[in-house]
Amino acid sequence: MAGDRALDRPAGARSQRRERLAALLLEARTGNRGALDAIVAELTPVLWHTARNQGLSPQAAEDVIQTTWLTLLRHLDAISVPGALIEWLVTTTRREAWRVSAAARKDDLPGDDAFEDLPDSVLTPDELLVDDERRRALWHAVESLPKRCAELLRIIAFVPRPHYDAVAAALNMPMGSIGPTRGRCFAKLRLLLAKDPDWSP
Repeated sequence: MAGDRALDRPAGARSQRRERLAALLLEARTGNRGALDAIVAELTPVLWHTARNQGLSPQAAEDVIQTTWLTLLRHLDAISVPGALIEWLVTTTRREAWRVSAAARKDDLPGDDAFEDLPDSVLTPDELLVDDERRRALWHAVESLPKRCAELLRIIAFVPRPHYDAVAAALNMPMGSIGPTRGRCFAKLRLLLAKDPDWSP
């Protein structure tokens, strides 16, 4: 299975990443602000994906992630196994996202223990790491494309159904050239990703 191969192949890299994050957590406990900033910079995309997977709006997801980081700041010494930092943050983010979702629906909010037995169909922490690695590889490849291709693909990525007239105006391109250019850019992107060992099909 392709998914299984994706999980197995980068296992060593994920283990090293966990060890590095655990070391940063230990440094953060001594008051090293740079270590905490490094954790935030590296894992915010993972937490963003986690929060958005719960159906939150971008603004609500931002609030949830901010709450998660504040919670970590208050509980730096509460994580008994530093290597489990990712799981701790993902779990904290999901619980806060559930709380925010429940409040938004104006339902009665059950206690925290009521969430323990809920079926979890979203990505596991290891799958989130694989997904994050793939995302990093993808955007690295996009940034390696010619400038016009990178600009076009960024617009297509962040606008669900971009109108060609709006894209043409944004990029100062003839509208009739967008479709062919888009096809050529995707072809170049596929070639770059095929050569990248961090990209799993």
